Amino acid sequence: MTSVLYDLPGPRARARNKAFGVLATFGIVALAGFIGYRFWATGQFESTKWQWLLYKDLQVQLLAALGATLAAFVVAAVLALVVGLLSAVGRLSEHWWLRTPALAIVEFFRAIPLVVMIFFLFYAAPQAGLKLGVFWTLVASLTLYNGSVLAEVFRAGMLSVPRGQREAAYALGLRKNQVMRAVLLPQAVRAMLPTIVSQLVVLLKDTALGFLITYPELLYEARYLGGLAEFGRPIIPTALVIGAVYITLCTALSSLAGYLERRSRRTGRVLPPSDANLITAELAV
Repeated sequence: MTSVLYDLPGPRARARNKAFGVLATFGIVALAGFIGYRFWATGQFESTKWQWLLYKDLQVQLLAALGATLAAFVVAAVLALVVGLLSAVGRLSEHWWLRTPALAIVEFFRAIPLVVMIFFLFYAAPQAGLKLGVFWTLVASLTLYNGSVLAEVFRAGMLSVPRGQREAAYALGLRKNQVMRAVLLPQAVRAMLPTIVSQLVVLLKDTALGFLITYPELLYEARYLGGLAEFGRPIIPTALVIGAVYITLCTALSSLAGYLERRSRRTGRVLPPSDANLITAELAV
């Protein structure tokens, strides 16, 4: 199939690609070495700047900040998936009184920058009598923004299912909600799982915006730790540690999604004998 889509590279092209790969690798290694040298030359690897990691109280504060980040992510991710799914179903509805509001909500919250939404809910909404608090302000902002993006992801996934499967389900007598729940949605989730996970990774990283409203997450704690004068104000070491934590969390989330995708591909669902016989009889009729 690949040879039909494009011409396979010849000996010269393979040699040229290999040379480009070697040059790119050398450039990345050189850049990493230069950055490491600058860190060493400016004393970023001195033991004084890393001693804060040995103090139990600071470790507890860092773990508490990690817990706050994960709490905001988990709640916002669940709510965003629910909001996205309901909005996608509303957009695909045959009734205009459901389709139009769903379209307006998705387009409205997807167009507003997340920072603006956070500032509005935290500073402007209380003047109208709506006080959500720091945690729920961050969660509500993440839910509305990422839910509107996920709505388009779910909608695209359901529209990507071949039309014949939908028509076959209707021909078997299934109702619209049964077709959506049993035919379209499982295949849409399986097809759009990489995109869904990518958006959840974005949501995880966007929890750092809670720093703007003093939510005690990882970035807020990093600012405090980086300003400790007794450890030489370890801004760069703290940033490296917090960055490593975020990279670990995002990698774990992507690995979990990859495992679920591989498992869903290996696991084949077989209809029970009664259902299989019923469908066979209906098709025969």
